[in-house]
Amino acid sequence: MDNKKKKKLEAKGWTVGSAADFLELSPEEARFIELKLALRESLKTERLRKGVTQTELAKMLGSSQSRVAKMEAGDPSVTVDLLLKALLTLGITKKQLSKIIA
Repeated sequence: MDNKKKKKLEAKGWTVGSAADFLELSPEEARFIELKLALRESLKTERLRKGVTQTELAKMLGSSQSRVAKMEAGDPSVTVDLLLKALLTLGITKKQLSKIIA
């Protein structure tokens, strides 16, 4: 949001902040969520780049298509280790993974 819009909203009594502020997340919690979102986005991007369907990826993981859909949607029930396993299954390298994490 640009400063002009922010100042206009604040002048009208609105409080402007981030999602982390609103949810009262610690810096560690905010970074963890950002990491999960980055992994989720990378998973979908890599899957599409490789031309793999959700169903095909699910079979590769021994999981279900609906679980892969939840992984790509950022469902909170999805663990980081499952996202990492899926990315590694798609052949992502350590170097690519380090860029996602960074």
